[in-house]
Amino acid sequence: MNSNVQSLKAFLGQTGRVALVEVAATKGSTPREAGAFMLVSASAIFGTIGGGQLEFMAIDKARQLISPLEGEMAAKRPEGVLSGGTTRASSTAAATPPGGSAATLPSRGREARIEVDEVCATLDVPLGPEIGQCCGGRVEVLIRPVDATLEQELIAKAEAEEAHLPHVYLFGGGHVGQALAASLSLLPVHAVVVETRAEALEGMPETVETQLTPMPESAVREAPAGSAFAILTHDHALDFLIVAEALKREDAAYVGMIGSKTKKATFKNWFLKSADGSEAEFNRLVSPIGGNAVKDKRPPVIAALATAEIMTALVSHAAEASAAPEKAMAG
Repeated sequence: MNSNVQSLKAFLGQTGRVALVEVAATKGSTPREAGAFMLVSASAIFGTIGGGQLEFMAIDKARQLISPLEGEMAAKRPEGVLSGGTTRASSTAAATPPGGSAATLPSRGREARIEVDEVCATLDVPLGPEIGQCCGGRVEVLIRPVDATLEQELIAKAEAEEAHLPHVYLFGGGHVGQALAASLSLLPVHAVVVETRAEALEGMPETVETQLTPMPESAVREAPAGSAFAILTHDHALDFLIVAEALKREDAAYVGMIGSKTKKATFKNWFLKSADGSEAEFNRLVSPIGGNAVKDKRPPVIAALATAEIMTALVSHAAEASAAPEKAMAG
């Protein structure tokens, strides 16, 4: 399974210097939150701080810092430097994207500030018409070259984040399963496709883990707390078995089953009478996955709707989990 950590290591392992561009502080409405970062080399980027003119400016300044000519440029900088190592540039000049042309926009007294020392730069940028963005907030961006120590810090942080990604278990690798796996592969989740058929696991995205097992319900029992379970196998009886197991997990963030109203009603009857299930447990089941507001049964459409539904549930569950200790202390 390929991962974001592997991609990060591959980027950092390339030849040439790399700069870290990090959102240090924000005020008001901004594209990304404090802590968001990207890496910039002479010819490539990894990650994003939100795109737009702000990102163009940051990339341009980052490449200046890691350029072999930067040392010479720094030696010639004194006449443009104000006290405290601060340089002021008009917003029109700062907003010019690499290879682009400057827009003639009024500054309105809210010019961008660029602070530069020997090895780092700080951009303090208003996100208004001055640079062609209308977010309305302000962003402070720290740019610094990546040395061996910072490289290890970035890798360690990425490994810690990856270890705590929410798990999404997808049972079934059919047409909808393939589409849903592809959709989940783009998101910050640990997606796992569980199947009883080896051929159904062929062609899964590299970033998705696969499990071939004759007892898929065992994956439910072994899943970490806060996991999401989407059940859409080729066998209704198998679906019922897996869903029943998932509904026993009170710590599950989401339990969804593909199907019709008839399938859901049939499951409810079996679950309450034969699987020792309760009404409360059954009421936690989402079926059909993705809802029924959009009357389109094409696999990619179902996958898109289900992905949004799953991510909403994961974010809500995480917020509730983080708020629980505070509520307990307040009580």
